[in-house]
Amino acid sequence: MKRVQLGATGIGIFPLIYGTLPLGPLQAGITPREGGRLIRHALEQGVTMLDTAALYGTYPHVREGLDGWRGEVTIATKTHAADAATARAHVEQALRELGRERLDIVHIHGARVADPFTERAEVLEALLTMKQEGKIAHVGFSSHYIEAFRKAVSHPEFEVVHPLINKNGMGILDGTAAEMALAIAACARSGQGVYAMKALAGGNLIAEARQSMAFVAGLEGIHGVAVGMLSEQEIDANVAFFEREAMDEAVWQGLESRRRKLLIMEQFCKGCGKCIEICGSKALSLVGGKAVVDEAACVLCGYCGSGCPEFFIRVV
Repeated sequence: MKRVQLGATGIGIFPLIYGTLPLGPLQAGITPREGGRLIRHALEQGVTMLDTAALYGTYPHVREGLDGWRGEVTIATKTHAADAATARAHVEQALRELGRERLDIVHIHGARVADPFTERAEVLEALLTMKQEGKIAHVGFSSHYIEAFRKAVSHPEFEVVHPLINKNGMGILDGTAAEMALAIAACARSGQGVYAMKALAGGNLIAEARQSMAFVAGLEGIHGVAVGMLSEQEIDANVAFFEREAMDEAVWQGLESRRRKLLIMEQFCKGCGKCIEICGSKALSLVGGKAVVDEAACVLCGYCGSGCPEFFIRVV
């Protein structure tokens, strides 16, 4: 299988990374048993890295998939904490729920954070302390802001970065895909491991999946691409794509004909606006006292659902 070095971390990975967000309650909401079955299938097909987060609610799925697994695996998780105590609690939760003694990568989860060195300085310090304690192997940062990665180049304490990038630039908060690509290349040249998110813009680019993934995978400095997958067919097709093997055209046409959307149960929405505060893409607004989505701006991340106190939002 194809292998890529994740920057200067010493971690070798297959360039397709399993993004577990769609498995959890923010999106498809499948059971840990079913999600674990899919994760195990991906591992058996050659995937070596899993991407999760405290926010995703997918630790049970990951643990189920790893139960009895004796092959290699790299786990990256994230904390969306704004303070040191919460960050430590998120790391301890991940260690406990994943059944690990050490986490391979822990990112500051900052979709809307343009300057982690001021906005999340306390969290960064906490993660670096836990690295010294042996609980974290590598500290990273994820964001939708180009500026965050421009700043990260001169901060070697971030060994891995996780930027949003797709061919249309959907979801980038402060510039274009071309500008993000330049920041990514600079991070990689500085020795940081780089794996991309939202290559399919959360599902908006499914109709052009192969073209979209090829665009991101072909950028200078990209070591891997995290992709959410909800079926064995998707896993097999994507593994073949990144391994550069032939895949049945009919299978790809079927996969690329799918459509996803953000479902807001409008009849139950109370108009509290908490989902709007969370949305990094500024795709939500209140109209007539109800939350509505601008589908052209939405990247289908589902994070808004985590802020809805009544759980009336989901990516379907």
